Amino acid sequence: MRFACLSIFAVALASAATTSQKVTFYKDVLPVLQKNCQTCHRPGEAAPMSLLTYDEARPWAKSIKQAVVTKKMPPWFADAHFGKFSNDRTLAQADVDTLVNWVDAGAPAGNAKDAPKPIDWVQGWRIGKPDVVLTMQQAFNVAASGTMDYQYFVIPTGFTEDKYVEMAEARPGDPAVVHHIIAFIREPGNPWLRNLKPGVAFDAKEAMEEAQRQAQAHPQQGQRRGGGEGGGGGFGGDFLAGYAPGTLPDIAKPGQARLVPAGSDIILQMHYTANGKASTDISKVGIVFSKTRPTERILTLAATTANFAIPAGDSNYQVETKLQLQDDATLVNLLPHMHFRGKDFTYKVTYPSGETETLLAVPHYDFNWQLTYELTQPKLLPKGTVIDCIAHYDNSANNKFNPDPTKEVHYGEQTWEEMMFGFFDVSVPLNKTAMDLMMPKKGPATAQRGAGF
Repeated sequence: MRFACLSIFAVALASAATTSQKVTFYKDVLPVLQKNCQTCHRPGEAAPMSLLTYDEARPWAKSIKQAVVTKKMPPWFADAHFGKFSNDRTLAQADVDTLVNWVDAGAPAGNAKDAPKPIDWVQGWRIGKPDVVLTMQQAFNVAASGTMDYQYFVIPTGFTEDKYVEMAEARPGDPAVVHHIIAFIREPGNPWLRNLKPGVAFDAKEAMEEAQRQAQAHPQQGQRRGGGEGGGGGFGGDFLAGYAPGTLPDIAKPGQARLVPAGSDIILQMHYTANGKASTDISKVGIVFSKTRPTERILTLAATTANFAIPAGDSNYQVETKLQLQDDATLVNLLPHMHFRGKDFTYKVTYPSGETETLLAVPHYDFNWQLTYELTQPKLLPKGTVIDCIAHYDNSANNKFNPDPTKEVHYGEQTWEEMMFGFFDVSVPLNKTAMDLMMPKKGPATAQRGAGF
């Protein structure tokens, strides 16, 4: 009897201790939100609600629990069996337990004195305060309805010396109508879209016609640069920054940077989508410069193809493309891109030795989250390495995002068409260019298609 009483007493003590240590917002939940959620969940960012304060988070408590238990949030789609990534957004189980216990306890606020210091977010930027902001020189009018071709805008940098960029971020003026932005670097002497004037928009057709004229006038440059993307005139310069649903700015590691040569222009490729309400947009690019001269530059490459036709109703159509590197490079990150029918995406690599490796597998691709996967340990890719990208598409009625399962689907710019891009960043010595990696040193050059979202 004595032992039974002691056991009951011990249980009562444990219960009392648990109750006294109840999870609260200010002490336990807010640190988790600051670390994992507030990058997106704050005013002016992509998330639909802010989670900066208790009053903002409390109404969403049950939704927060469901999102973290089902692993819908934070978004992360890499198969854990392949590769290790420094920006893995997967919540630690302890953090999941904290959020769940808080909700189950009635989402108590607790003592505000227990709260960590608020993060000093820079309004409108994820890279902090930019050193330079480059802005479209004239607003672009977006109609309330209809399909819009890609639009191209030039922004002179005015740089009188070479600049090394540690961080760059593209920001839409009106996120409701901007589907994506790609900011390209057009260095002096590059004829790509040379007749494009500041403050004037080129649409995709005009851009392609201009690119073809310049390719005929400068055949050597045309071979090096390649043709346009989706009829859009597009990959005429190195990549600087991009914006699309779910993207976060890339931050160069110490000693690395993107190069913007003196006298360069920035070309914005803009994809606008009508949403039923007329709007205007003035998008911009913020830049943070390296504090010291780097020893390596970052370049963006892509294994890509437009040679596919996805049959109507096909639930598992495969598209594969390869890119062989013509020089040594060090792999930094990977970014797969498809549209609404995208189902899964895998990067494989075959080294000159014949050894093969799976770098990244995304078994459940989600077009609404364009994620970059940053390697924890950068990987040397010797000259002759082949990057192999394999994607599958679901063009069946079972795909709830499918715009029309009765139609055969081809490559195209619009989201109801499809793309297949295996983007990846590499680091190389400062004197190397993307063309050094992509084009054979001898023999005819093979045009590469450009970037687009």
